[in-house]
Amino acid sequence: MKKFITVIILLFSAIFLSPRLMWLSQDVYAEEIRSSSAKLVNEVIGEKDYNLDTRTKAVRNVFRKYNSPLVDQAVFYVKYADEFGVDWKLLPSIAGLESTFGRFLMPGSYNAYGWGGGYIYFESWEDGIRIINRALRQNYMNRGAQDVWSIGSIYAESPTWAERVSRFMEEINREYLKLSIFSVLPNI
Repeated sequence: MKKFITVIILLFSAIFLSPRLMWLSQDVYAEEIRSSSAKLVNEVIGEKDYNLDTRTKAVRNVFRKYNSPLVDQAVFYVKYADEFGVDWKLLPSIAGLESTFGRFLMPGSYNAYGWGGGYIYFESWEDGIRIINRALRQNYMNRGAQDVWSIGSIYAESPTWAERVSRFMEEINREYLKLSIFSVLPNI
């Protein structure tokens, strides 16, 4: 009886799941080809296409959830975090705490981070993202502050700053994990 059930399960799997898995593998293969051709172009000009990065998609999704004006800037958060060796979730999370993801700030400042009490103006969103990531690396991490908890005691007066930024980091990470898991599951 056990052999019979095992054979039935194997037949069912072969008949009903093989087309789905075959479709999935073709889709993954097609994505690899598209991605490879894009990488070739980007490698020639020396840049990675951060728009395809799951981290960028995760940041973008969290920004959308909060109706953030930073949605189109998500790529810069990941790009400059990588460039300066900063956790890619940190600066978007600081923006979440300091300005509700860029919704409440000094008009025209592009300063969603409370930098300089919120009174420092940047030329653009990208400019601010680049400058703050570089400053996080040089002024905090290179001086021994390696995580949100050690950065928080220097960055902000509030003793709960790191805890609140950490919550946004966790939210962004959950979105990243969700996107990562769903990208490998077959559509059923």
